[in-house]
Amino acid sequence: MTRPRWDDLYEVAASQAGHFTTAQAADAGYSPPLLDKYLANGRVTRIRRGVYRLVHFPSGDDEDLVVLWLWSGCQGVFSHETALSRHQLSDLLPRDIEMTVPAAWARRRLKIPEGLRLHHADLSETERTWHGPVPITTPYRTILDYADVGVSLEFVHQATEDAIRLGLLSVGRGIGQPGDHHHDQPDNLNRLPGLRHELGPQRRVPRDRRPSPAGMGERAATP
Repeated sequence: MTRPRWDDLYEVAASQAGHFTTAQAADAGYSPPLLDKYLANGRVTRIRRGVYRLVHFPSGDDEDLVVLWLWSGCQGVFSHETALSRHQLSDLLPRDIEMTVPAAWARRRLKIPEGLRLHHADLSETERTWHGPVPITTPYRTILDYADVGVSLEFVHQATEDAIRLGLLSVGRGIGQPGDHHHDQPDNLNRLPGLRHELGPQRRVPRDRRPSPAGMGERAATP
């Protein structure tokens, strides 16, 4: 029997705003009966089926997104209006949380959590970045997705102009961030009908580092 390794479990949870899954716990040597014991003594709490949280871990932003990402088996990427708001490219309050999952999932019969809307597409690594502990689509991919769902072009124009103003997209021949030799080379954003700007390659958005345990406050004592 694998000996439980609290440090390993904590490290995983710290990168996910204090959350972990049953499978991740098993990888660290924690069996379901042992998790039940920790539930009983108040060290962890169950957020939803298969997803747990360390009780004394500091609260953080977007914990609701973390829970949904873990529900997806860490395969989903937050997109559309959800990504737009995280990139600060929209003042609209998203009606639902939107996530893009692999195209093959369209054939699955899933019990989708309330308030979550799924889109199906296979995203490349260059079409995703990180917002704290969760993945979201890049500004470029986000704007394309936003246009594809048929929203008003006025909102698409505004999001694009905001992205340029914030330095998330570059006009003309864009270049990557200093030292980045692998910036994205997508199509022009002028594929969006009626767009006011002809844009060149997207400037790559730096991938946020996930919070390390040292950056999340003092480590909880080993049970």
